[in-house]
Amino acid sequence: MFQVSERLKKIPPYLFVEIDKKKKELISKGEEIIDFGVGDPDLPTPENIISAMKKSVENPKFHRYPFGKGTKEFRKTISEFYKKNYDVDINPEDEICVLIGSKEGIAHFPLCFINPGDISLVPEPGYPVYHLGTLIAGGESYFLPLKEENNFLPDLGNIPQNIVKKAKILYLNYPNNPTGSFANYDFLKDVVKFCKKNNIILAYDAAYSEIYFEEKPINIFSIDGAKDVTIEFNSLSKTYNMTGWRVGWACGNSFLISALAKIKENIDSGTFEAIQFAGIEALTGTQETVKKLREIYKKRRDIFADGIKEIGFDFKMPKGTFYFWVRVKDNSMKFVDFLLENGKIVATPGVGFGPSGEGYVRFSLTINEEKIKKAIERMKSIWQK
Repeated sequence: MFQVSERLKKIPPYLFVEIDKKKKELISKGEEIIDFGVGDPDLPTPENIISAMKKSVENPKFHRYPFGKGTKEFRKTISEFYKKNYDVDINPEDEICVLIGSKEGIAHFPLCFINPGDISLVPEPGYPVYHLGTLIAGGESYFLPLKEENNFLPDLGNIPQNIVKKAKILYLNYPNNPTGSFANYDFLKDVVKFCKKNNIILAYDAAYSEIYFEEKPINIFSIDGAKDVTIEFNSLSKTYNMTGWRVGWACGNSFLISALAKIKENIDSGTFEAIQFAGIEALTGTQETVKKLREIYKKRRDIFADGIKEIGFDFKMPKGTFYFWVRVKDNSMKFVDFLLENGKIVATPGVGFGPSGEGYVRFSLTINEEKIKKAIERMKSIWQK
């Protein structure tokens, strides 16, 4: 009988399997399910990007292995994008590595620097890949609770010194999934100082950097000295509705980039170059589609906020992303189960993002306004009887 590795045994089971099973059962019975569960944009990729892809995919030079850190043209475009949008300098030659989506880079990165027994500092609630990547590399995670009373920022001063000494990587993600919160300038300045003092790598997940509403989030490289310790992961997925295309990048400290590139050279063969050239169009073409997307998500956010506030739910208004993090009085798994059974609505239990997520539920606003309004009416029928 085959036995899986001890590494694979440590990966926790899919928490939401029962929810998914019940959802499919209800669908098979003809029920109309409103799904706030998955954070996958419902709107299509802009036409100018699709047109660029159609043209580039016909070029036979792109049909070969796309070895290396990415095409020079795409890396140069990414560098120019950072200069124009954030006024920060990123060298396209040695400070950018193109990824098969930012998730891939985040998952592979611990293989570069984590040895058995080493520690990653992982925020929770948070994206599970920070922990899973560390686990697969043979390391351990020390979880940093993100509390609402601290604006969903980790308390770095509360980390025991024996943990700090063993820590190799600190993961941060702002705008934040699942809370929709931002990191302020003073906090990020303290983070860079903390990482420099303790020789810790800052792995900054900026996948939602362009999904914001009232204010633009701070780019980590606008903090003095950040590039000395930081690698940022970014993506075209959320900004341009390209989740299925699988294209992103890592940028920042050249030594960290070279280490990640070396791992990737031995694991994959790079990102399809036709997609990279479509990525050039995404970053250099009209940005009106991005502006429009922000307006759409903001309107959805406001409709949902007004609706659940009227019902009586408590929440902190998200500043960015397309997620809504809602406080609930019940156990989050029980709440989600009750919502599915009685309202035919799918949401994600907060505990699935970490222990500090208990007492919250995440709603992904990647469904249209009509469905959001219908979901609100269903929720009113449940809680305002």
